[in-house]
Amino acid sequence: MEIIKLELDEKKHGAFNLYIDDKKLGEMMVSIKDDLLIVYHTGVDPDEEGKGYAKKLMDEIASYVHTNNLMVLSLYP
Repeated sequence: MEIIKLELDEKKHGAFNLYIDDKKLGEMMVSIKDDLLIVYHTGVDPDEEGKGYAKKLMDEIASYVHTNNLMVLSLYP
């Protein structure tokens, strides 16, 4: 089963992590400050690239920021 979880520490630094059958296959590293979600890095397991997992992570972030009325700042190229 595919699950995307937002996992943050007490300082609101963490990641949207994508799991399939309890195996972590991708992540989007983020932090949240006030009304801003900052994206630092996106990564997918090299064996799983090209399967649309990065897009699924991006879609999850888009839904999260819309639901929580946040702005997004991307700091990676």
